[in-house]
Amino acid sequence: MTDRWSEERAWEWYKGHRWLVGCNFIPSTAINQLEMWQADTFDPLTIERELGWASGLGFNTARVYLHDLVWENDSTGFFERVDRFLEIASSKGIKPMFVFFDDVWNPDFLPGKQPEPKPGVHNSGWVQSPGANKVLDPSTWGQLEEYVKDILNSFGDDDRVLMWDLYNEPGGGDLGRKSLGLLKEIFRWTREAEPSQPISVGVWFDNDVLNDFQLSNSDIVTFHNYNDAENLEEQIYRLRMHGRPMICTEYMARTRGSLFETCLPVFKRENVGCINWGLVDGKTQTKYPWRSEKRSPEPETWFHEIFHKDGTPYRQDEVDLIRKFTSSD
Repeated sequence: MTDRWSEERAWEWYKGHRWLVGCNFIPSTAINQLEMWQADTFDPLTIERELGWASGLGFNTARVYLHDLVWENDSTGFFERVDRFLEIASSKGIKPMFVFFDDVWNPDFLPGKQPEPKPGVHNSGWVQSPGANKVLDPSTWGQLEEYVKDILNSFGDDDRVLMWDLYNEPGGGDLGRKSLGLLKEIFRWTREAEPSQPISVGVWFDNDVLNDFQLSNSDIVTFHNYNDAENLEEQIYRLRMHGRPMICTEYMARTRGSLFETCLPVFKRENVGCINWGLVDGKTQTKYPWRSEKRSPEPETWFHEIFHKDGTPYRQDEVDLIRKFTSSD
């Protein structure tokens, strides 16, 4: 089993890349991770078109969620689709960061046809992985270990993959510290699989027990910040004490003051990678704010997303600004 990367190794890896800039990506035709990856709804044409728009912004990475249920029902097909996704991303100059587990949004889900979006509701169909019931039931973890190691045995030495984000927002919902057990296990499983890429779990809320474990076990420090630039600068200052490269894996929420025009200069100046939430307005409906209600009117100011579904920018000045920053790297 490999140990946590040294600071020197982490910096050597980080300096081997251009400034990492990208988005959290799901094609506009998918409401959640299941619809993105299941055979009947995997949509390589839309993925290629929309990653092309990301590449046109100068993005060189994308954060992409996997799902254990797709593997459970069709591991061979799932791997073929992940490989196809990597082919497309590589052709656009994008190295994705894959996410295994996720504690937020809907805890109940089934394979097959996914629900239609609830009009006006932010992320109405997004689902957890593996779901709260499994997070709390160690008897199910053997299958999750097989899932994680199966993925890493196939892609853990694949140069097209940037890194592994093992667990999105552990403790989300009402789980809190109850997620610590599975969090510890996925770090152990991943170290045993010995991927060549770095691993991380981003800090995202005020839970010292989870945050301390995540920060002391991640190769690269990752974090979420949906606040204004001043708050972002303060968080970067606090995290710098860990002595490792940093990537903000979620930011940009316009009505909360997390803006491209104020945050990108901070990330660039501080040499921190940055991955905003959202690319194309689609079935996730994250142009609506958190906790939006059913049939909410279209917001005058979008919460997330950069493009309309036809590729027209939501704000041309934002697109121009992003290109300015990415082209100056």
